[in-house]
Amino acid sequence: MTATETALGKGSRTASSARWAVTGLALRQTHRGAAVVIALTALISVVAVGAYRSTVASPSDAAGLAALAENPAIRTLFGEPVALDDAGGFAVWRTGTVLSVLLAVWGLLAATRITRGEEDAGRWDVLLAGRVPVRSVVGRHLVTLVAWVLLAGVAAFAGLVAAGAAAGGAAAHATGLALCGVFFAALGTLTSQVFAARAAASGAAVAVLGVGMLLKMVGDGIADLEWLRWLSPFGMAALARPYDGDHVGPLAVLGAVCAVLAVVATAAAGRRDIRGGHLPSPSGRAPRRVLLGSAQAFAVRRLLRPLAAWSVGIGVYFLLIGVLAVSMTAFLTRNPRFAELAAQAGFGGLATVEGYVAALFALLAVPVGAFVAVRLAGLAQDESSRRLTLLLAQPVTRVRLLAAEATAAIGGAVVLTTVAGLATWAGARVVGAGLGLPAALSGAWNVLPVVVLCLGTGVLALAWAPRAVALAGCVPAVGGFLLEVFADTWGWPTWIGQVSPFAHLAAVPDAPVGWLAAMVMTSFGILAALVGAVGYRRRDLRV
Repeated sequence: MTATETALGKGSRTASSARWAVTGLALRQTHRGAAVVIALTALISVVAVGAYRSTVASPSDAAGLAALAENPAIRTLFGEPVALDDAGGFAVWRTGTVLSVLLAVWGLLAATRITRGEEDAGRWDVLLAGRVPVRSVVGRHLVTLVAWVLLAGVAAFAGLVAAGAAAGGAAAHATGLALCGVFFAALGTLTSQVFAARAAASGAAVAVLGVGMLLKMVGDGIADLEWLRWLSPFGMAALARPYDGDHVGPLAVLGAVCAVLAVVATAAAGRRDIRGGHLPSPSGRAPRRVLLGSAQAFAVRRLLRPLAAWSVGIGVYFLLIGVLAVSMTAFLTRNPRFAELAAQAGFGGLATVEGYVAALFALLAVPVGAFVAVRLAGLAQDESSRRLTLLLAQPVTRVRLLAAEATAAIGGAVVLTTVAGLATWAGARVVGAGLGLPAALSGAWNVLPVVVLCLGTGVLALAWAPRAVALAGCVPAVGGFLLEVFADTWGWPTWIGQVSPFAHLAAVPDAPVGWLAAMVMTSFGILAALVGAVGYRRRDLRV
């Protein structure tokens, strides 16, 4: 073997090692979030099947549920009811939309974060100066995300089968979920090549997600427009009709679209400049100095765009909740069996409009708590990306900066809960449900103590576990809700369910505000935030 051949062999092995190192980097950047998504997918699937077995005890119960599901508003909100006489079919109808959106959102945000976000931060400069071209780097990151999403689909299948649902329908459902996640992971990767900024890439992908959900909802709710579902990945996944035919055709079409999108995204990566995009950011724009005069004003400026997007999503959802008020309460009045089972699960009073909206307002704590956690996680990300270095070199203390971000986040939470209350009142007013505006607002604001707990745990994590701020901040809301659901579904001891903050929320507006519990939760949240602020001030900056 000549010296040239030896050198070429070593170079090939070095390039191969570099490529596997890129894959390892992608795994390291995504494994925590992927583990949470996979676990949630499996647990929610198991709980949905268990809820069906404990709720639908007779054919008359199934018939009543099917009658409710034929309501156009219910179909718009939860999707077309399919095979509701089967535990697996019920689980798919009740959780399919939620899980597909969960996988889609995680896939697209993870894609823009680990591709465009890392490149914008300059952490790919040395990597891309080596033996691995940008196309290979982007492709390996996309393959990693696809693998995680496929594992989430396997988790959904395993959860349904373990709970006793039939394997055929579970396979169709799990495949649809996984393909929705793959579609948006590939879309996020593509927008990261098209746009030169992470915010623009994420915004474009989220806009496609919103349009896709809208097309599915319109197709589900209006029979003459059901063809619109073929234009949405969520709609094509639903057209597979798990447990009612298990049609392969829509899944094959969706799989082909995902493959094309992945190929285009990878090819687009090799046809642009490093740190650039096919649509570069506009230059020469007039400076916008609004809300740049202080740390507090800048925190508000950073909040405005995401707050607007979250407000639209929450407002539309709770508008539908208000529109459904009459249908739901009338159904429960005609079917006391369902009202009785709901009361046993801790959701009493659903036969009245006030009790119905009180039960659903409790769920508002989950998205609003997640919103606060995400805002604090953004502060942690700014620190690790060194965007705060020059700011903190000025006479701006860390505590002042944290207080500005925390205050803005809580202010945003107040806005979101107010939007939910107004939207619910407006929807109820349209159908003549008789829900007053003060009652709707008080029910929405009732979840703010749980949101303050999310703020406190997020600040604690910012001080001692900055990489886990989003996860820790979501624990009181997401973890508390899941704990209460599991405790009720599986009959755990009462004291376990009492650990959840949701166990101490009064059913407002059906009942008076529980001021004592609210003050205790708020006090714990504030105390945790103060302790976290001290820790944040005393630790070193992350670089």
